[in-house]
Amino acid sequence: MCVTVALNGLKMHRCQAVFRSFSSVTRCMTTSTNCIRFGKTPCVKSRSRFPTQPRRCASQGSGRNPNEGGYLLGFSIVAVTGAAFFAYRSMQSLQIKPKPKEEAEDAPAATPATEEASSGKDETDTAAATTPAAETTTPAAVFPEKVPYLLIGAGTASFAALRAIRANDATAKVLVIGLEDEAPYKRPPLSKDLWFCDDKEAVANWKYKQWDGQERSIFFEPDAFYCNPEDLADRENGGVALLTGRKVVKLSVYKQIAVLDDGREIAYDKCLLATGGVPRNLPSIVKAGEEVASRTTLFRTTADFKALDETTRNAKAVAVVGGGFLGSELACALGKRGKETGMTVKQVFPESGNMGRVLPEYLSKWTTNKVRSEGVDVIPDEFVTAASFDKESNQVKLTLNDGEVVSADHLVVAVGLEPNVELARQSGLEIDDKLGGFRVNAELEARKNVWVAGDAACFYDIKLGRRRVEHHDHAVVSGRLAGANMTGAGKPYWHQSMFWSDLGPDVGYEAIGIVDSALPTVGVFALATEQDTPKASVEASGEGLRSEATETSVASTPASTGQLANPSTGEDYGKGVVFYLKGKVVVGVLTWNIFNRMPIARKIIKEGKEYDDFSELAKLFSIHYKPEEQAS
Repeated sequence: MCVTVALNGLKMHRCQAVFRSFSSVTRCMTTSTNCIRFGKTPCVKSRSRFPTQPRRCASQGSGRNPNEGGYLLGFSIVAVTGAAFFAYRSMQSLQIKPKPKEEAEDAPAATPATEEASSGKDETDTAAATTPAAETTTPAAVFPEKVPYLLIGAGTASFAALRAIRANDATAKVLVIGLEDEAPYKRPPLSKDLWFCDDKEAVANWKYKQWDGQERSIFFEPDAFYCNPEDLADRENGGVALLTGRKVVKLSVYKQIAVLDDGREIAYDKCLLATGGVPRNLPSIVKAGEEVASRTTLFRTTADFKALDETTRNAKAVAVVGGGFLGSELACALGKRGKETGMTVKQVFPESGNMGRVLPEYLSKWTTNKVRSEGVDVIPDEFVTAASFDKESNQVKLTLNDGEVVSADHLVVAVGLEPNVELARQSGLEIDDKLGGFRVNAELEARKNVWVAGDAACFYDIKLGRRRVEHHDHAVVSGRLAGANMTGAGKPYWHQSMFWSDLGPDVGYEAIGIVDSALPTVGVFALATEQDTPKASVEASGEGLRSEATETSVASTPASTGQLANPSTGEDYGKGVVFYLKGKVVVGVLTWNIFNRMPIARKIIKEGKEYDDFSELAKLFSIHYKPEEQAS
């Protein structure tokens, strides 16, 4: 921070960097916008606890009269010595704080010329204020040199962890560092609820209405929940501080120090890595060049939603590449918009049907018909071999393996997630060769005092073996467990997380365990009613995130008979349960238009029993009862 002082009628600036070393005062004196160098001595960098990248000093030209050298030297010694004495005395009362966020956002950015001219300036300190632009440059956030709990990543897993930490340690001081500029938020609404909300103002404020009409926010907590990082150390009852827009680039596990992307360091007692994942892209699209890249969305964040929402309001044609959960959800959402605007939506994937890697073939084909009914031109059994930009039509051209060409104003690529393990490579942590992700034990610990949760954790499941899961509920469950273990719980991972997907308000499913279409499956289905939809489920439970609603549901065992039925034949067998098997043991369960039954499925998997009569097993899920009969 630079403070302007008046000495002998001359305006001078004293830099915070100067105060680090008294001797350096004789080396640097700034006037207006320039740093005068005496002889060949350069300006000294800050010796602060958090060093950052130094800025260059601009040299004053030497166009003065040579005869004035003695007078200038004498005056300089007196002036600088006086400034140093003034600086020393005023340091006792000088309080350095970052500017409030609101002020920083309204302030204009510093010009390159001003940045280059400022002396002894780095990203930690506020440099000499020489112009209005320079005076409003936002300084780096201040935070404690050491924190008891450091959470790297500001997503769902981190938020679940901080809740568990605070529940077990009431005075815990937690610092969360996130790369995005947003506070922790829920990702599922980005591909579901927000697209079906007609209130544009609500969506602009990251709010949406559930199927039951209740308004919700994507954020777990309002901004007031988090304290300022610089205040964390002084909070008697602890708290949670949030540092956004920053990235941890290295972890010294032995020294227990994290290094930020701006060079600053912070020590910790316990550390959680919840770095999430990075959306994959296709090599053929990567090679296509900048024009194609600028018209491609790899959907993951709030920024991605905002960009795609804006683009598809005026686009005439959109192509979705990928037929999994995310690709199918976005295809249905964009198909709904296309019905309103006339935009065409095409979906391309190599499987024989939507979500073909998860659903058995007959259910996958049924799902494909549902997506088509939403206005999507589904192209299965095809993959992209090349991509290019056509200047004449101003569109992206996708060439498929059979030679067909798909034209689109914009592309959405949803072909999976790559675990973000960059820290592992920089910090000597182990990466799983087969599944990817940080390799951790059953307690989610990678090394001493370092835990991992969420998409990036490759953990040992004591029932199903080593796994890596990329779903919201897993982030909640693993984050909660990691947080508890950071406070000394020492519990292994045994709770089976669930996942769900909705294809609009009328069709949805929930699943748990190993759900892989390559496994043998047995499905038991029944006639559906108007109450067997995601919309009806939300209206009944009041909770849009069904991973939370299902926590309160319990197993029921009604006395009812039923028979195996194929949902693709006869009447509309629109609800049912699918069991995924290894031998006669159930390792995965998927409920189709049956909601809040995951505790039952979780119990079946945990017991690990062998079954012969799956029609009897399906009775636990009450599939032959109408919702109102079941409630009574």
